[in-house]
Amino acid sequence: MLFMLKIPIIIINFKAYDSAIGKNAVKLAKICEKVAKKRKKSVAVSVSETDIAEVSKAVSIPVLAQHIDPDEPGAHTGAILAEEVKAVGAIGTLLNHSEKRIPHKILQKTIEHAKKQKLITIVCVKDNKEAAQVKKFKPDFIAVEPPELIGGTISVSSAKPEVIKASKQALKGSRSKLIVGAGVHTTEDVKKSIQLGAVGVLLASGVTKAKNPEQVLEALAKGL
Repeated sequence: MLFMLKIPIIIINFKAYDSAIGKNAVKLAKICEKVAKKRKKSVAVSVSETDIAEVSKAVSIPVLAQHIDPDEPGAHTGAILAEEVKAVGAIGTLLNHSEKRIPHKILQKTIEHAKKQKLITIVCVKDNKEAAQVKKFKPDFIAVEPPELIGGTISVSSAKPEVIKASKQALKGSRSKLIVGAGVHTTEDVKKSIQLGAVGVLLASGVTKAKNPEQVLEALAKGL
């Protein structure tokens, strides 16, 4: 399934910011697509469940869900199903983000169900130790994001490069590819992350809350 997300890659998590939901989600996704095509780089967007359909219709770049549950279709009020996000255009999903943590037993079940639906899985972890635990579940990507750096202006590649190196080592022998995030917002942040062993970066506010997201994303793309 990795062919559906060309690496190296930049993944923009829209979260639920006003600037990245509803009509703004479509607008921002089109900016991401514009930069991806202009720079000939791989860019994907992770959007709210309610925006997946409209965004996937509006752009050709990969669209991801921000979360799914392990449930199959049935009596599961409020559940986000793998089947439904796939049906409206998602090609994969984030899981276990620091803002939406999942107990590992449920995480494993969710990954297994996502794989049955042929959805790409990108599992977020807080450090290299959790990366070593989660790789046993065989997700396609593991995104290491130290929680204390998320939303900040200092990137993991600058503040904790040793975490990237240790995470790369932790995934040795695994098919899971390493992505890193937290505080990523410059060309150098991306470049250094790749040099340290990651195949891409995951970020949110650096783009979604930027006054000029196109300019920011252009700079990030130069680092790939």
